[in-house]
Amino acid sequence: MQQPFDRAAEDLGNSIHLEHVNVQVPDQRLATLFYVAGIGLTRDPYLMVSDTNMWVNVGRSQFHLPSGRPQLLRGHTGIVIAGREALLARLAAVAPKLEGTAFAWHERNDHVEATCPWGNRLRCYEPDSARFGRITLGIPYVEFDVPRGTAEAISRFYPDVMGIPASVANGDGTVARVKVGKDQYLQFRESDATQPEFDGHHVQIYITDFSGPYNRLRERGLVSREDNQYQYRFRDIVDPADGRRLFTVEHEVRSATHPMYLRPLINRNPAQTNRTFAHGHEQAPWAMGPDQYDG
Repeated sequence: MQQPFDRAAEDLGNSIHLEHVNVQVPDQRLATLFYVAGIGLTRDPYLMVSDTNMWVNVGRSQFHLPSGRPQLLRGHTGIVIAGREALLARLAAVAPKLEGTAFAWHERNDHVEATCPWGNRLRCYEPDSARFGRITLGIPYVEFDVPRGTAEAISRFYPDVMGIPASVANGDGTVARVKVGKDQYLQFRESDATQPEFDGHHVQIYITDFSGPYNRLRERGLVSREDNQYQYRFRDIVDPADGRRLFTVEHEVRSATHPMYLRPLINRNPAQTNRTFAHGHEQAPWAMGPDQYDG
């Protein structure tokens, strides 16, 4: 029988979802102005609803924003959100209330770069099936700036230790690309920029082979925290050949049996207001509709 499909194109490897990016913020009000009013995302209505933490939904993923000393992700987070002109209008509207902070935004050819009040950068893209699959609202990647000479070894760490596919993504060998979910990646781009000390921020992934990576991490002394039956953490990415530390960022690793795996998330339509309200348009879709099916 003729084989017309590339079956390998649908392989995910061990990691099946990048769920959240966690950075501490010192002021929940300013965080609300940036992530919810400015970017147009949605505060989770069910969990973390006091004034000490805030979970912000981005399609099927989230930002976690606990109160504390501000943390800075060394790189940027890519998000897909429709409506560039509306995004620019929202950012302009919150600008006066964020004056005196690190808040800023800039228009680029293919994205809008927005900086939160404490310096974390988001690159906001329009939906584009060629680049981001069927995502219309979500986090397709998190990119880290890493030291020169580390990308190739990072691309070996994830398959060897975590069972997660990775490759060197460009011709000069300076970007490692790690597939952590459907149309979701961790990217590690070599940079000459001075790296600040790691401050404790983290990303969270779900994996199917939960014990295999755990045993390999533990053999290398890399398990940094034992959270519970469904979750552990590691911080150091090392060269699997010699154990040399390459980069540090905390990974919160959850099993696919975790009670919150693929918990349904509410995503509002930021264009909906009390003045423009229309029934049936309250929610924003996180994926393209059936008329845009990619197969």
